[in-house]
Amino acid sequence: MSREIISTPKAPAAIGPYSQGVTAGGHFVFTAGQIPINPETSELVQGTIQVQTRQVLENLKAVLEAAGTSLKNVVKTTVFLSDMNDFSAMNQVYAGYFPENPPARSAVQAARLPKDVNIEIECVAVLPKNSC
Repeated sequence: MSREIISTPKAPAAIGPYSQGVTAGGHFVFTAGQIPINPETSELVQGTIQVQTRQVLENLKAVLEAAGTSLKNVVKTTVFLSDMNDFSAMNQVYAGYFPENPPARSAVQAARLPKDVNIEIECVAVLPKNSC
């Protein structure tokens, strides 16, 4: 099975020994968890969970586009929250990024996330037939 490493300056650089995303077999792309880092400044985005969720989803969007796919081809997301009380506010922003036929999703509260952020999201998406 073929695999390709995905890397884009439009999303935060990896902060460890991992890739922003990896395609598998020309059919799927698996993203690393994205946190609310502004890729232009490499700084954590401050503000409400809504602001942070928006940045995370924009980072995911950039990785997916670099792989040749998009948010509309996402089949599964996993949302990690530092506080499940933020779920409703996160969900309002999330719904705007997946307005029709949303992907399957898991959402969990994590004891601690990288850089002590409030949210991290990873996803799996399908690749269009002619993208690889």
